[in-house]
Amino acid sequence: MIKTYMAKSAEVQREWWLVDAEDKIVGRLASDIAVILMGKHRPTYTPHVDTGDFVVAINAEKVVFRGNKWDQKMYTWYTGYPGQKSETARSRLERRPELILRDAVRRMLPKNKLGRQMLSKLKIYAGAEHPHQAQNPQPKDLGVK
Repeated sequence: MIKTYMAKSAEVQREWWLVDAEDKIVGRLASDIAVILMGKHRPTYTPHVDTGDFVVAINAEKVVFRGNKWDQKMYTWYTGYPGQKSETARSRLERRPELILRDAVRRMLPKNKLGRQMLSKLKIYAGAEHPHQAQNPQPKDLGVK
């Protein structure tokens, strides 16, 4: 009799991965990061358990959009007052470049408590320096086809 394996959150061994976002296309990189955060790269993936790893993304200010998305892509959000605030991708890159990659990954994760827990394992930095040297993150090449 073969039984289906269901992962338990206490049994998951999480690893740390280091991703360099320099000259990577945002959507391709975000989809690969989302797979790692969800744990779909493991054979023990279980949909209702967070089996993913930690991801440290550096050089977030050097990501690339194809076409005219720097000027045409609009980010909108609700402030609590009537109307919405919006800005282009180019102005967001100047203001807070790590939000471009974080929003792309966030929209590819489940929209529930588990998705928010998965997103908390993503650490994004605009420059090449990060404070996670003690975790010894292993370099991983993502976002290439």
